Amino acid sequence: MTAALPSRPDPQFEVRETQHRDSPALGWGKRLFKLDPEQNLMAQIAQLKKKLRIKSERSPLDLLLASIGEITAYPDPQKGWRAYAVEAGADILRQQDIKAIISTSPPVTSHIIAKRLRDEFKIPWVADFRDLWTQNYYYPYSPLRRIIERRLELKTLSAADALVTVSQPAVDDLHSLHRQKPVHSIPNGFDPAEVNTTPAKLTDKFTITYTGNLYPGKQSPEPLFAALRDLITEESMDASDIEVRFYGPEAGWIDKQAERYGLTGIVRQFGVVPREIALNKQRESQLLLLLKWNDPKQRGAYSAKIFEYLAARRPILAVGDFHDVVDKLLDETKAGVSGQTGEEIKAVLLRLYQEYKSTGAASYSGDEAEINKYSHREMAKKFVSILDSIRL
Repeated sequence: MTAALPSRPDPQFEVRETQHRDSPALGWGKRLFKLDPEQNLMAQIAQLKKKLRIKSERSPLDLLLASIGEITAYPDPQKGWRAYAVEAGADILRQQDIKAIISTSPPVTSHIIAKRLRDEFKIPWVADFRDLWTQNYYYPYSPLRRIIERRLELKTLSAADALVTVSQPAVDDLHSLHRQKPVHSIPNGFDPAEVNTTPAKLTDKFTITYTGNLYPGKQSPEPLFAALRDLITEESMDASDIEVRFYGPEAGWIDKQAERYGLTGIVRQFGVVPREIALNKQRESQLLLLLKWNDPKQRGAYSAKIFEYLAARRPILAVGDFHDVVDKLLDETKAGVSGQTGEEIKAVLLRLYQEYKSTGAASYSGDEAEINKYSHREMAKKFVSILDSIRL
């Protein structure tokens, strides 16, 4: 069950699509900026920033939106979906023999909906957190709002029969707040249908590709840029062979960092592209770049991106300052390596570049059996096990 989707769902699944109503304040915001009331606000704001050539992530427009969101987007911008979803969910539960509910977030509104349905129909409920709620490593609001929202989280999840999140460190965090609840770890995964089973033709250049959002102050490609600059200066790599590609919302600070390290023309941003194109860019790349969170408190944070990368079957370079769950995953799957220091990153780049120069391809040696443990099929089996263990 979902609010309006950006595209038609897969026909093999039964998906009940509901209406979604903006809050009065959100509707006012769209009118203020003369935006389409039927389209997603943040997507339109991103286009507006591009039109106005605003590249800063801390522009007056961003600060204004953050201030508005602090009050109006409580508990999240999808709250206008709640009433319609409760009605649709109740209709489904009356008509069909549903044995349990699984809600997943973001958005956290899905858990509030699930609690309403669980209270009315008295069936087991599992609340799944792909990102934590008020313990989120990237919680965007003020400490005061976090205190208020934490009360909502405790009240909402008091009715859940089990909680799920993505890693053992995240399990520990969630359990510290919800001490009376069983909390389980089920990592993110990849769609088996998206596996690069027939290897794509690789790019002629030594391409290093990143797909997805970038979070300034939370992630940084600077260690990679420094390593590339050093290798080019040392003449260990030929600048004309190299291209670093970013697919996702364009960020002015990336261009500034590239210029600082003499990589203008090597580092390129291509903007947001359809998902299928992003997947193809991953599959054709010599190397895939993963930027880890740069705060040691975030050791339990996976990005969904790493699981897409596993499906792409290309070597992964994870860049970050400390060891975390990503290092463990890469070590188990042999799908890539992490670099904590400049010398480590340089060593990985040089080895793969030399392979590329010798054979036309950076080598990939992922362990298929270990990688397949992170498919959606394995995730589903773990959810089944949790549901089997729940008794009202």
